[in-house]
Order: sequence, then structure tokens, then C-alpha cells
Amino acid sequence: MIGRREFITLLGGVAASWPLVARAQQSGQRRIIGVLGTATAAAWRTWTAAFTQRLGELGWSESRGIVVVYRWADGAEERFAEIAAEFVRMKVDVIVTSGGAVPAAMRATSTIPIVFGTANDPVASGYIASLARPGGNVTGLSNQAPEIAGKRLEILREAVPSLRRLAIMGNSANASKLEMREAQTFARSLGLDAAISEIGRVQDIAPAMEMLKDRVDALYVVSDPLVTASRLRIYTFALAGRLPTMTGPRDQIEAGGFISYGPNTPDQFRRAAELVDKILRGAKPAELPVEQPIKFDLVINLVTARALGLTLPPTLLARADEVIE
Repeated sequence: MIGRREFITLLGGVAASWPLVARAQQSGQRRIIGVLGTATAAAWRTWTAAFTQRLGELGWSESRGIVVVYRWADGAEERFAEIAAEFVRMKVDVIVTSGGAVPAAMRATSTIPIVFGTANDPVASGYIASLARPGGNVTGLSNQAPEIAGKRLEILREAVPSLRRLAIMGNSANASKLEMREAQTFARSLGLDAAISEIGRVQDIAPAMEMLKDRVDALYVVSDPLVTASRLRIYTFALAGRLPTMTGPRDQIEAGGFISYGPNTPDQFRRAAELVDKILRGAKPAELPVEQPIKFDLVINLVTARALGLTLPPTLLARADEVIE
């Protein structure tokens, strides 16, 4: 069974219940959004806050026709299918999730609209037919992770000029493998010795990090539900091993990462709310183009830099959207 089985309303202050959802379905007065959180509630906190705030701005609230139901997989991919099946049984109007859980949601339903707030290359991953016309019941926002891997590596090399040996850590069992391959290819084009370090479970992290000790100069971390849920563990090991890290999501910098560069995920989920709004008003996911990022953030953790004994170029610090001191 999945823990934390509670309904959370849009405003977050009043717990809904199964009878409330049943009444909503019977009366037709409320629409139900199921949020399949791939990691933890804490990890998604800023994302869901942005999502619900935007829904409110668009006129959706508990008192104005909506109930939001949250379920958290805590980074355990085996839970995705169970949560998706539960939402199908509840007959939710829309399922909102991130790329890692899209395949499970697609297997659970071909009729309930699915909106992803972030996903690595959804076309190559097979979620949609094309960005312009997704087809099927899936749409959302691509984070273009494979395409910006090169930019991340350029930033990392600027921050760590002595970089020669790089490890690329990620879960090759899902769409992360696309970015892992892209990062490895680009790293080699820069003359770096780049090796893949695969993890598939929380238990894989410690031995993987031990294998990297004294063998690489930096670590490129590819985000997915497992990595998001385990980010504190990963960056604690990285700091202990004196490894500078590069990743995409800002939340991993808060867990002790060194540098992140990527789409602003809260902004992605605000825009996901706009897609949900359109769907609830009658639009078909198949005809709603998958959108691409418009806001990218470069975040540097100076606390981590000092712990690693690194002095960063003033030009790099000046370009940062945020510097954590």
C-alpha cells in the first residue's frame, strides 16, 4: 500500500475525503485532478505550490469546482503503476505528473488526459508523436534535458578548469539514459574521459559513489524520480568524496549540489496548470502542443564551492541567476 493516502485540497488547508470525491463525481460540481508525485511531497513542494497557485489564478479552487488529490511515490518507480491505477478507479479528470511516471500512467489509461510538468525528450521517450501534435491523451512540457547537457558541461569545465575525468550518474532504466548518452558524447568532444555510473535503486548509490572515489574529477547527475528522492544522500557522498557536481534542477543545489543549470521547474508546473485549465474547459490533449522551457536558471552553491576548496571565476558568478552563500 502507498503511504500518505490523504486528499489535499487546492488551498491545502482542508483535507478532503473519499465521500467528497464521490459526491463531486455524482453531482458533477467538482473536477478532480490527480497529482502523481514521483518523489516526495517535500521535493515537489515548490512545484505543486506553483501549480496550484496558477490554477487559482485561472479560477479553479475548492469553492469553485476542483479537488486536487496527491499521491507520492517517494522515488519508488514500482509505485507509479499502483498510483495511476488508483486514479483510474477514482475517475479523475486529469492526471498530472512528471516524465518518469508517464509510461505507467499511459499503461493505466488511454482516455484520461495526462499532463507532465517536466520530461526528458518526450518524443524520443515515446510519450507523444510530436511536440506540435502530441496525439493520444498525453501532453505537457519538455525540459529539453538532452539538448542542454552540453551547456551544463561547458559551465562545469569553466568552474573546474582542471576537469579531465567525469562520471555521469543516472538511472539508465528510464528516459535519463537519453541525457546520459548526450552528456557522454559531448564530454568526449571536449576531450574529457567520461564514464557512465548507473543506479537503479537507493541501495545502488553508496557503492556507485565508492567506485568513483579518487577516480574522477567531477560528477554530472542526471535527475529522475530516484535521484530527486535521494538527492541528499547523493550530494552528501559527493561532498565527502570532494566531487564538484553539475545537475539540472535547482532543488538539488539546496541538498548540497555545486551547480545546476536547467529549466525553471516551478515555472514549468505553472504552465502545466494552464494546460490542465484548457483540458478542463474542453480541449483535447492530442491537440495541445507540448511546450518547451522559456526560463532557464543557473544556480551556484558557494557554500559547497568553499567546502570543495574551489574559487570560481567572477565572470561565472556574474552570470548566475542565483548564488547560494
